[in-house]
Amino acid sequence: MDSTILIKALQLVLALSILVIWHEFGHYSLARLFGVKVEKFYLFFDPWFSLFKWKPKAKPLKEGETEDSRKPSWRDTEYGVGWLPLGGYVKIAGMIDESMDKEQMKQPAKPWEFRTKPAWQRLLIMIAGVVFNFIQAVIIYAGIVWWWGEEYITFDNATYGMEYSEAAHAAGYRDGDIPLLADGVKVNSPDDMLRIINAKEVTARRGDSTVVINQEGMLNSIVKDANDGKDVAFMTYRFPVFVDKTEKGMGAAKAGLQHGDHIVAVNDSAALSYATFTQLLTDNKGRTVKLSIERDGKPLDVTASISEGGKLGFQLMPLDKIYKVDYVRYSFFESIPRGWALGVDRLTGYVKQLKLIFTKEGAQSIGGFGAIGSIFPDQWDWRGFWEITAFLAIILAFMNILPIPALDGGHVLFLIAEIVTRRKPSEKLLEYAQVTGMVILFALLIYANGNDIYRFFFK
Repeated sequence: MDSTILIKALQLVLALSILVIWHEFGHYSLARLFGVKVEKFYLFFDPWFSLFKWKPKAKPLKEGETEDSRKPSWRDTEYGVGWLPLGGYVKIAGMIDESMDKEQMKQPAKPWEFRTKPAWQRLLIMIAGVVFNFIQAVIIYAGIVWWWGEEYITFDNATYGMEYSEAAHAAGYRDGDIPLLADGVKVNSPDDMLRIINAKEVTARRGDSTVVINQEGMLNSIVKDANDGKDVAFMTYRFPVFVDKTEKGMGAAKAGLQHGDHIVAVNDSAALSYATFTQLLTDNKGRTVKLSIERDGKPLDVTASISEGGKLGFQLMPLDKIYKVDYVRYSFFESIPRGWALGVDRLTGYVKQLKLIFTKEGAQSIGGFGAIGSIFPDQWDWRGFWEITAFLAIILAFMNILPIPALDGGHVLFLIAEIVTRRKPSEKLLEYAQVTGMVILFALLIYANGNDIYRFFFK
């Protein structure tokens, strides 16, 4: 197996395990708080058999105590790991869930069952998983900024501007534009990327003037490009061509290029970015060309030979040596509000983009485990891992609260209706809703992973 695929797969499994365990612990802890027995707590599903399970030994009954009267404890729960890695679950006594335990529901209700508790307690038990996942994201973001801090290049410091994708160009952007406002709100760092993409209009600096760009329909084009296999970022920092070190015997060294030289043109064709520069080298491989450079602020022309492989033979100056980098460090207590702000920002951006699911391009972009795994770094990088895990926690929280039967949001919908009408829905209705929801979820699962397979083999 390719090492890159293995690393991505391991990161995916670890991230999902962390998210699922914490989500289910949310349900578990609130159920325990309200005196509800939890019969199973599983990572992954265990139809027919499990990879691991453990049931604590129960304490002997006290005098005059019965199984029905005993207060539930952690010893009542079977803890395990299933073999089917599609999530996880807690089996809460007296509740119609994915276990579809109809026999238990036919028995007389016990005081420690879910169904005997007040509606507001049952509601809190059901939303606990979602709340825990959002809190988890906030904790992770806070931990990231506390441990690593934040390092970024503000748009103000990106003096050579930004470069844009085809979809952005079609919307009216030009390479070199610097975003200033998104729907009237100031933007100035990579943290604002989602705000920019989701905005209806963006004000940008173009040279010495400003322009207003209408982004209507641009987001659909970005998603369509991704579906067509174009792995292109909407906006990146322009990478100007500054020489760091030359290689002995290659064209750059023979031409006398020095550290800090800024190459601005090849044969009078502008080379404002590294992408354009490399294309010009490819077009002129094996030839001698004129390089227009700036050295200590003064223009200079030199002649250089390009290799048959389209190389001049020098190392690029890193981006953080070209643009000023802002470093922000946070104390432990400062990291908490920053983590909260990042969590709210990511959730808001994700919710705004969710409307795309109901478009043709959005439906085609839905992905399964392959799509999720592909966003992890090629090499094991803890910061990248935790950033992606935090964002997945946001997604898991929001998706679970959608009012779809079988999801937490479906149970919440029935509970809110019960609180408003003061009438409990029939168990038969809840059973039908649970089955319907499971069919919908399995269909979505098949569709999403089918999209992954299609994109892998055909795109």
